[in-house]
Amino acid sequence: MSDIYIYMLIILAGLAITDLVVGVSNDAVNFLNSAIGSKAISFKTIMVIASIGIAFGALSSSGMMEVARKGIFVPGEFYFDEVMIIFMAVMITDILLLDFFNSIGLPTSTTVSIVFELLGAAVCMSIIKISESDSETLLDLGTYIASDTALEIILGILLSVVIAFIIGGLVQFFSRMLLTFNYQGRPPFLAAIFGGVSLTSLFYFIIFKGLKGADLGGVTEFIAATDVSTFISVTFLFWTIFSGIYVYVIKWDIYKLIIILGTFGLAMAFAGNDLVNFIGVPIGAYQAWEYAEGTGLPANEIGMSFLSGKLPSNKWLLVVAGLVMVATLWFSSKAQAVVKTSVDLARQDSGAERFQSNFLSRILVRYSLYAAEGVQQLMPQRTANYISSRFDKLPVPAVIPKHADKPAFDYVRASVNLMVASVLISVATSYKLPLSTTYVTFMVAMGTSLADRAWGTESAVYRIAGVLNVIGGWFFTAFSAFTAAAVFAYLIYIGGMYAVVALVVLSVLLIIRSFIGHKKSQQEQKVTDQLQKAESKTIQGIINESSDNVATVFKRSKRIYKNTLDGLIAQDLAILRASKKESKKLAGEIDELRNNIFFFIKSLDDQNLGASKFYIEVLGNLQDISQSLDYISKASTTHISNNHKSLKFTQIKDLKEIILRIHEIFNDAQEIFSAKDFSSLEAIILEKRELITLVDAKIDKQVKRTKDDDESPKNTTLYFSLLLETRDLMKESIQIVEQYYREYDASKTEPMQ
Repeated sequence: MSDIYIYMLIILAGLAITDLVVGVSNDAVNFLNSAIGSKAISFKTIMVIASIGIAFGALSSSGMMEVARKGIFVPGEFYFDEVMIIFMAVMITDILLLDFFNSIGLPTSTTVSIVFELLGAAVCMSIIKISESDSETLLDLGTYIASDTALEIILGILLSVVIAFIIGGLVQFFSRMLLTFNYQGRPPFLAAIFGGVSLTSLFYFIIFKGLKGADLGGVTEFIAATDVSTFISVTFLFWTIFSGIYVYVIKWDIYKLIIILGTFGLAMAFAGNDLVNFIGVPIGAYQAWEYAEGTGLPANEIGMSFLSGKLPSNKWLLVVAGLVMVATLWFSSKAQAVVKTSVDLARQDSGAERFQSNFLSRILVRYSLYAAEGVQQLMPQRTANYISSRFDKLPVPAVIPKHADKPAFDYVRASVNLMVASVLISVATSYKLPLSTTYVTFMVAMGTSLADRAWGTESAVYRIAGVLNVIGGWFFTAFSAFTAAAVFAYLIYIGGMYAVVALVVLSVLLIIRSFIGHKKSQQEQKVTDQLQKAESKTIQGIINESSDNVATVFKRSKRIYKNTLDGLIAQDLAILRASKKESKKLAGEIDELRNNIFFFIKSLDDQNLGASKFYIEVLGNLQDISQSLDYISKASTTHISNNHKSLKFTQIKDLKEIILRIHEIFNDAQEIFSAKDFSSLEAIILEKRELITLVDAKIDKQVKRTKDDDESPKNTTLYFSLLLETRDLMKESIQIVEQYYREYDASKTEPMQ
């Protein structure tokens, strides 16, 4: 047999390791979001528990490996060379697709990826075989594709979205009705009952059902021989008594224990269910090669019917895969971005929203409100009041510690998230159904957050838009996986080993590029001056804190203004687009500060309400500055994008003079506000007024040029717009400086706090 297949196996082994790394980065959200969002335990403890769960889960995934071999296509209808093409195309597609979603910080489904990749590559090879046959047509496609099994898997994945959302919402609703948000103040026996039910569910469905698929000798035999009803009864009695002792005698928090065991169980269920997504295909390829080597026949004559049978799995391969998954969990930085998306969409309080509202989210919210009003009218007022009282939030503490990192949701919701998701995933795994862990955990979290009234009228439209974006990404995953795998399979069929090498090199280059881009983004995030929310309660404290923001805005405005006009003069679209992006980012951060004004004012006492007026005015001026920069960057970018005439020499000369002066003024102002040396602000005010006078002179000069010379209308319009916005930019900057100078002058006799 040709050595090409040995090379392909080596490549598949490398792709399997890469896929494990990329896949875990995506799927870490599945078992980390509840523990991280509730902050019940430290991050290091969460990682240790999840690592142990993954190690156990890897051993229980052997039964799932059959899905990659025979769950989507009929292996007996293909020869060895064709199966290797399918497997190679699937692995290359999987790595590229998952890395793309990780890079943009969205959770996608590794299960959906692998299922539709297998389907796409198998359909491609089937069509090729049909086209080469004289007697077959496309109607015979069902001969090659395991349509019944594939349809069952796909429907199971899609139904899991609805089922997870509904069950998560119902369990959370009844849990909150029982425990309320003041769950720590409720009678301890309720916590004991909740603990008994939760721990029994986790113990049975994770330990019992999860280990049932593993080949662990006597343990597996004992589990298989145990009566289910007896097991549940005994374990429920045990865990309820245990929870009672835990709450009444030891007086520890049972909810933390549920979160710990739930994180372990969900990590275990993830590894047991999803390991097939990462190494199932390479293991199937290796088993096919072993069989083919023993036949001594050419690759295009070796049937693969044996893949339809039950084949033993290599425990050592599962152990190694588990270790790679654990290592990735600890060292992958992309996983944190994916986790953040899920936690943000499920958090209890309002704040900055990552996603913007869209037409569909607004429609859904509007009609949901109509439906809620209709239900409320039908429900007796006394019942409605009682239900509403069970969802009353705890009062916010009068004093919140500075830089306090609040949990996204409480322990009750985290416990329900983990319990429901673990149960659903483990049931599917026990029946060898490759359920999407991403879909289940994400939709359970969304269902519990909706039932918990975390999606209020202030945030619902943004949260739903986020959920729709994520779900839309899932459909994009399915379409992309099918299409790309089919294309890659066809290329490999035509090009052979040359196509394999080319595709692998392309994959490596794209992953390296993605890795470098992600690292660069992280470094930029660390060095970029981020605007900070005000937390002081006095006017002097606000002056000190907000002066750092003003210094940051001046620093970034200086850079945006200079880069924009330099790009305009050089007609460099890349520079202009980068400046436009930076301007938009600055505007977004200022908007986020303005969105926090409500919470800032609520935290002030009556004696310091004057600080709020000062802070609001400062933010208003900063927003005006960002709007001027945004207009300048957009107008300049549009002008060059439309290939209009470049600026004339006299205009460029005048602009460069203005750029130099603004750079100097912003630089001086930045240094003053950074050092909080407000005594020097008077000089800055005079400098900026001189610059406004200079800009006015340039405007008059351009008016005269327009009258006397043959000027371009588009060119003239842009130039006047730039000068007018520059003048507004300086006026807004002066207002900020004067505001700080007045407050400084009024408080000279008082020490700065």
